[in-house]
Amino acid sequence: MAFELLFTESASADLDLLEQDHGLSKRLKAVRKALGYLETNPRHPSLNTHKYSSLSGPNGEEIFEAYAENNTPAAYRIFWHYGPGKKVITILAITEHP
Repeated sequence: MAFELLFTESASADLDLLEQDHGLSKRLKAVRKALGYLETNPRHPSLNTHKYSSLSGPNGEEIFEAYAENNTPAAYRIFWHYGPGKKVITILAITEHP
C-alpha cells in the first residue's frame, strides 16, 4: 500500500535547509529514510508514529508525528496528515523535536 507524499511549502523549505547544510548530512539521511517508510507504511515500527493532539490540519485533519531520529539530542520529527485524497500523505513540517 504505497502513498504519495505531498509537501507543504514549509516542509519543502525544511527539507531544502537540511539538503543545503552539509553538517546535517546524517540527519538528512535519517529524514529521507523516514520519508521512505511513510510512503510504504506510515505505521512502520521505527517511525513511532503517533497522533499529535495539540495540532490539527488546515481542514481539521488529525496530525501525526513520526520519528526520523530517536535518542538523539534535537532529534528530527516529521509532522503529517492523511489526505487530501486516498493514498496521499501531506508532510506539514520536518523539524527538530519541539
